[in-house]
This record gives sequence, structure tokens and C-alpha cells, in this order.
Amino acid sequence: MVPSTVHPPVLDTYQAVVAEFSEFLTVAVHTILYERDIYPRTSFLSARKYNYPVRQNRHPRVCKWIQDAVAAVEAELLKGTISRTSLIIFSPTSTPLERFVFSTAHFPIIPRNEALTTLEVPDPDAPLPNAAPTTTTTTTTDGPSPPTLPPAPLINLHSQFRALFARLSTLTSSLSPLPPNCTFTLAIELHDRSVRRPDGDFAGQAPLSSNSAWIAAEPGLQPREAGEEVTEGSSSHGLGSSTEEGGSAGEGKGKERASPAGYVSQKGKYLGGQRTVPVRSVEAGPFVMEVWVEEGRGKAEAVREAQRERELVLGGGD
Repeated sequence: MVPSTVHPPVLDTYQAVVAEFSEFLTVAVHTILYERDIYPRTSFLSARKYNYPVRQNRHPRVCKWIQDAVAAVEAELLKGTISRTSLIIFSPTSTPLERFVFSTAHFPIIPRNEALTTLEVPDPDAPLPNAAPTTTTTTTTDGPSPPTLPPAPLINLHSQFRALFARLSTLTSSLSPLPPNCTFTLAIELHDRSVRRPDGDFAGQAPLSSNSAWIAAEPGLQPREAGEEVTEGSSSHGLGSSTEEGGSAGEGKGKERASPAGYVSQKGKYLGGQRTVPVRSVEAGPFVMEVWVEEGRGKAEAVREAQRERELVLGGGD
């Protein structure tokens, strides 16, 4: 008998790409909540993922919120609408202080019904095929097909995840401290108007129907566009005390009304921050992701305000 060959798992479909991102995002949210002290560290368990030590919050309601939030993100990713996913940390007065951004803008854009279709990743290092008789690529009525790479083994992706989590665990020393009693939210940003599917449909359709889990984000977390058109920005998803954000504000219909005299648009006020800290890029076949952290402009003031309140409490009664 000829022994069967065991092939390692590979990223060969868009659904496999999305499933890996969802699993990664779940671990990343728990890790960030631990590293930024959003919950007491004693409420986290030690665990292992991707053959690397990680932390997981053990409170059932926190775990359920994260599970539901990631499931909502995954549903939109499978539709191909998402450009970025962000974990946003807010001060007790709801000012955005930090934004952990996971950019999936370079994920494949495919028709909605082809999530299980095998992906073909072009080889950037291979010469373009030509019609010479010596070529080994197959030809079609449209000419020779471009060279493609074999599916990326999951072990390649997981090794990069380990490096990313190692970076997240040391990132605290690069970020200024947060005030106590912060909250958090999960957000998605949709593709802009220029991104189309292979069939010509607009990719960034907003998930804001009456029965959707997502709600529009505040203007300060929505990117501006030329001409002040309603953007495919952020919207939020109300799954618990910490709202998730994603989708689009206004589904891109029409233009904004003229602002009253003296009014300054708040769109994009909290995006970009005063400092951006790169975390890591990840690339394995069709799985291409960039991760960075943005520190908000109001972070220093929020920390000072928390310190003043603490001093007033300590000196209470005087």
C-alpha cells in the first residue's frame, strides 16, 4: 500500500481567510483588554493559542460580548464590506483615547456567493506569461493566465500571529497610561465608493437596516470625504455596555445639508490621533493585514482629569 500524504491546512478560500481573522480578533481583543488594564488582571486566565501564551477574560458576560461582537464582524467580512476593524478605548466621559486598528483592506474582494471558491493568488515575483511556445502556463481565449502561488499553509500565518502577540504584550511601554474606569468598543469601517466587486457591485454597503445589530458611530469617528458627502465610515453595534461600531453612516445616500453659520463639522475629529504606533504587518497568501495603534488627542487631558478627581477624593472632607 502507498502511504497517504497528509497535507497541512492551507488558506485556499475566502471563508478560510475570514475564519482565521475572526479567531485572531477574538484573541487580540482579550489580549488588549488585559494589557491596557480595562478589567482587573486577576479576572484573566492564562491560556495558549498559536503555541503562544495569551490571556482570556473569565467573566461569562465579557466572553459572550466578545463572541457576539466578533461574530457580527465575521458576518460583514464574509460580505466583503469591511476595510478596517478597530478596538476603541474610551475615557469615563466617552472620549476616544486609543484605537487599535486591524486593516484588512487588502483582503480579496470576491462575489458574495464565492466564499468557498478556491482563491488564486498572483505570484508577484514571477515574470508575466507570454505567448511564446516555451511557456508552461495554460492559455485561454483571453491570453495566457498569470502565474499563481500555491495556497499559504496556516503554519506560516500562525507564526506571524505569535510575533504580533509578542509585540502587543510589550506595547504598553510605548503607550502612555490610561485613566481608570475606561470602556471599550469594537468598530468596523467600510470600503469607500471606489471599491467594487468583480460583478461591479459596490463593496461597502452599510449594514444599517432596521433589524441590524449595527448602529451609526458618532461623527468624530467617521472619516471625511471630499465634498462632505455622507461617508462609508464607522457605525456601531449595540451588543452590550461597550458598543461595537461598524457599517456606514447614512448608507452613502445624498449629501450633507449645509451647516449652520459658524458650525464646524466634527467628522474625523477622533481619527488619526496625535501619535500612531505601528504594531506589525501580516502577510500569508491572500491574508494581508496591517495593525497599528492611534493615541487620541484628549488622552493626556483625560489622565490629568482622573488625577485631579483622585486628589479631590483623597482630600475629601476639607
